[in-house]
Amino acid sequence: MTSHKTAHTAVPLHPLLAGRWSPRGFDRSHQLDDADTTALLEAARWAPSANNTQPWRFLVTRRDEPDFPALAGLLTEGNRSWAPQASALVLVAAQTADETGRPRPWALYDTGQAVAALSVQAEALGLHVHQLGGFDADAARHDFGLTDDLTPVVVVAIGRLDPDAVLPEPLAARELAPRTREPLPALLLHRRRTGSRAA
Repeated sequence: MTSHKTAHTAVPLHPLLAGRWSPRGFDRSHQLDDADTTALLEAARWAPSANNTQPWRFLVTRRDEPDFPALAGLLTEGNRSWAPQASALVLVAAQTADETGRPRPWALYDTGQAVAALSVQAEALGLHVHQLGGFDADAARHDFGLTDDLTPVVVVAIGRLDPDAVLPEPLAARELAPRTREPLPALLLHRRRTGSRAA
């Protein structure tokens, strides 16, 4: 099933990047062990950040742990139909202010980089990641006791792909559809020439 999900790119990419995709069909029998969990978090830990502030924070819940159903219950209805089959759900938060209360303007960007590093490491381990914006961030802040400087950003589902997983429509169709992206030229910005500056 993975082959038809490999990205069609203008030039060859590393297989971990070209083959990365976000499935919803997870193997509900797979358990995420301590070694793989540590490897995923280490990959995130070594992501770049502004002034090395490392603003990312992770609340890791594996399927057999008490916090897992609590985090799963904060997902939107559509996400609750499949995400609890993942081996782990991780609440990712960004520390958007420092210890003095001064804002960290790049915290969200840096936290995204950490999750991207985690997702590539997951591919290297034969796992998959699906990032979820559909969750109740206010409830997550309250239920898990996040301090005021922490902004819930995303919930990450991690697990092993099950190509035979049963999904409701239209999710089942999306699982089988080829991956698509905007063409590269459509993503490039060009400076607009508005005339020369006054002397």
